[in-house]
Amino acid sequence: MTTEAGLLLVDKPAGATSHDIVLRMRRKLGVRRIGHTGTLDPFATGLLLSLVGSFTRLADLYHGLPKFYDATMVLGRETDTDDLTGKTVSEDAGWRKLDGGAIRASFAAREGAGRQVPSSYSARRTGGERAYALARRGERPELEARDVTIHEIAVTDLNLPRVRFRASVSTGTYVRALARDIGRDLGPGAHLTALRRTAIGPFRVDDATSPDAAREAVATASGAWRPGVAALPWVRRRALDGGERDEIRHGRSVERGDVLPPPGRARDSAGGSTNPVALYASDELFAIAEERDGRLHPKKVFAA
Repeated sequence: MTTEAGLLLVDKPAGATSHDIVLRMRRKLGVRRIGHTGTLDPFATGLLLSLVGSFTRLADLYHGLPKFYDATMVLGRETDTDDLTGKTVSEDAGWRKLDGGAIRASFAAREGAGRQVPSSYSARRTGGERAYALARRGERPELEARDVTIHEIAVTDLNLPRVRFRASVSTGTYVRALARDIGRDLGPGAHLTALRRTAIGPFRVDDATSPDAAREAVATASGAWRPGVAALPWVRRRALDGGERDEIRHGRSVERGDVLPPPGRARDSAGGSTNPVALYASDELFAIAEERDGRLHPKKVFAA
């Protein structure tokens, strides 16, 4: 793989779409193939994982990583977008009668596996169209509830009608829909007014770079730039010798050998896992393999 392939941690500013950030980095880095692993709404800020070059082929590996947020919601007002950018659809001063205990209990009740109806102005498809496209035409998209998991959620500050909270959620969870639903649980409704993604799996926004400093981050090998296996710290790995590299290049499997656990985790001696294995040499990613029948079968080969 080349120095133009890797993972770049970007701190998205407010006001820009995730696609805007991708376009900006394409210009900054001079690389056409750049994607991201999870959209942030324009008003939101925080961590955007940007896959550069051939690393765009690895997007599915990032799909299941939990996402962490700091957010603020305001009780007593619902909007058609479930956030501050939308039009008011209802107002209720009942928040004045709520106490902190009831509010915290409502948040705690949302932890765990559950179902969530996405926001009307979401990117979910219905009838072959994006929900937001239908909503902008004045139509009401019919969206089915989806399985989501709220790993952790807690109030961090109360200044009614404003409530600040942090949450760790599964991929596909809409935090603005979560604020909407908690507001309805409490009675007066709510909408989201601020959202910052602080982490995705093992990656933290504190290590991220601004979009405009992307070239410098790559050139200086800063903590925001993760080439090779450094971009996959949660994935099991296996070093290859010269002969095995030739086998992998031609799409052939190799013996399981000494598969190492992700850094900081105990070795799993059982084997037979269907989880992916990163195959590498000198920290250069050669392939992503699947373990099967005591062998590692390459699924995505990067080495020429």
